[in-house]
Amino acid sequence: MKIAAAQISCVLGDRAANLGKVREFSSRAKQSGVQLVVFPEMIDTGYSMPTIKRHAAAWKEGAVPEVQEIAKELALGIVCGISDRDDESVYNAQVFVDASGKVVAKYRKTHLVTAAPLDERTCFSPGNEFVSCKMGKFNLGLSICYDLRFPEMCRALAVQHGVNMFITSSAWPLVRVEHLRILALARAIENQSYLILANRVGTDNGVTFCGTSTIIDPYGVIVAAASVDREELIHSEISNDVINSVRSRMLVFTHRRGDLY
Repeated sequence: MKIAAAQISCVLGDRAANLGKVREFSSRAKQSGVQLVVFPEMIDTGYSMPTIKRHAAAWKEGAVPEVQEIAKELALGIVCGISDRDDESVYNAQVFVDASGKVVAKYRKTHLVTAAPLDERTCFSPGNEFVSCKMGKFNLGLSICYDLRFPEMCRALAVQHGVNMFITSSAWPLVRVEHLRILALARAIENQSYLILANRVGTDNGVTFCGTSTIIDPYGVIVAAASVDREELIHSEISNDVINSVRSRMLVFTHRRGDLY
């Protein structure tokens, strides 16, 4: 299967412009033979708490129906980070739409950033469950940005949900770019799983994002990588045989001491 990560910038508060870019990069992915393309965090509103508060939309009224239309038109699976307004609460969410335009899975970010000027608690409510879904022979685990700092999340998805591919939509700041590289590699290596990271570029309200979107295989090999500061589409073939090969040579899951932790 061929998978892609779309590294894009966003226009704050301009859903039409941002979804136009989703369509553009999805079309490019389709032309490259991709079956699933992953987009960054909060692609409908941009990543600014005041802007999100003003423009966050209900699940069935905002970006999701338009993403479904794009996916169906192109016969392409799409994962992207979007706003999710539910009564008085707003969630930092992620949607997986399959090639028929059906919403397969919805995840609400469980770990909220608190470091200024990106204190998500001023805008978002936290989600309370981890989410996985099937795509062919792969079992996808959804995650958003700051979730990468919590190894328990990926391990729970791998052990309890059988996940073998982590899908991360992110708006990670440039000031901590090295953390992003190291954490993404660690999550892939320790769980012997693919990790597909789509991160933002550009600057929203003074915060510059660090790009470096990447596709990492279960052995920790970076099979595709993007720049720090340019919009790009990266893609790679992935294989269930690679997962089986890595896991059969080093029996990490068999050797876990569940009695101790």
